[in-house]
Amino acid sequence: MKLTDIQSKTESTFFPEHQGSLYQSLEDKHTTIEEMDDSDPLNAKMVLNMGPQHPATHGVLRLVLQLKGELIEKAKLDIGYLHRGVEKIAENKTYQEFMPYTDRMDYLSPYSNNVALCTAVEKIASVEVPERAHYIRMIGAELARISSHLLWLGTMVMDAGAVSFFIWTFKEREKIYDIMDYIAGHRFTVSHARIGGVANDLTDEATSAIKEFVDSFPKQLESYHKLLDRNRIFFDRNEGVGVLKTEDALGLGATGPVLRATGYGYDVRKFTPYARYDQVEFQVPTRMEGDNLARYYIRMEEMEESIRIIRQCLEQIPSGPIRTNNAKQAYPSKDEVYYSMEGMIHDFMMTDTGICPPEGAEAYHAVESPKGELGYFIQSDGTGHPWRLKVNAPSFCNLQILENILDGEMVSDTVVIIGGVDPVLGEADK
Repeated sequence: MKLTDIQSKTESTFFPEHQGSLYQSLEDKHTTIEEMDDSDPLNAKMVLNMGPQHPATHGVLRLVLQLKGELIEKAKLDIGYLHRGVEKIAENKTYQEFMPYTDRMDYLSPYSNNVALCTAVEKIASVEVPERAHYIRMIGAELARISSHLLWLGTMVMDAGAVSFFIWTFKEREKIYDIMDYIAGHRFTVSHARIGGVANDLTDEATSAIKEFVDSFPKQLESYHKLLDRNRIFFDRNEGVGVLKTEDALGLGATGPVLRATGYGYDVRKFTPYARYDQVEFQVPTRMEGDNLARYYIRMEEMEESIRIIRQCLEQIPSGPIRTNNAKQAYPSKDEVYYSMEGMIHDFMMTDTGICPPEGAEAYHAVESPKGELGYFIQSDGTGHPWRLKVNAPSFCNLQILENILDGEMVSDTVVIIGGVDPVLGEADK
């Protein structure tokens, strides 16, 4: 019996429904080969999911990358993995009760979030803040800026391959944590600002620690420059990588160091000064290249300017009260609460009802956080909690540019580019 007869008999006897399937599959195979894309014969194009579990994407950022070999053809972002609804929570809290939630948004710079909420409430409720409180807020905000930039620096350099650098930057951040402990009684989520002022005054111990830090930190910053500015590996990993054009940055709503690295020197502290930033001298660092290296230089120079601002604040800070004396606008001091009936009633009413801006009033106020313009928009219904509260978060705005600057880059540069943008997902998914 011939081989073909055996094959035919076998198929008809055991697999009658698949008779002739072998020949059909061969025909399909030839058809597939003929229809193969000549421009991509090795199937180099693929779609890659990066995150949300990837450590470099902060655990909650998902990147969908369309690759051709090792090049990114198109990038898409999905940021909906950490939606805590803090804006809705704010509608069910008094303004001061909402303060600890702001610490958990940009948790690398909680003091900036505290000040942003307070200034917005003070604007809508026409609250006068004492001079000393303004300067204390500026000192806290600039220390928070340095702390945030130090974490960015350590993680970004680690993403480029230098693991030990992360430990060196954290050494300086620990000093700032100690200072925050002296100022607010907390190291991380400080909640030190209060509507109408601050929770407590600077102690001699806190002032001494701040002076010691501003004297020692510039030397550390100089050592960082010496190590990185001429480091060939770090330089090549960042120069010309993740380039953002000025017109694209403005069109996409970029803010902070990301915007200033494209040549547009917008800084809320200069253009619409709050606190007492109009009474101190500082420069707004600006670069023209728009790449990852430019963003590095911007933040390094900003830390120098923050030290300059803190020194001026320590020289100019006046004596006096740290909180407004209006019983309907701010909490009383603990001495009043513990030793007078009026103070205890006052404290109870502020906790139960809180400050009540005029019905129908609305206001927006922004500060310059380490990531960029951080603004709060409030609508009031006349009660002690906001009718609507919306947060203009800089990380949310800056994340949009990733789809612009990742296209055309190597997939190996993805992590470094994300580090250069420096997003915090806690304030993006709000």
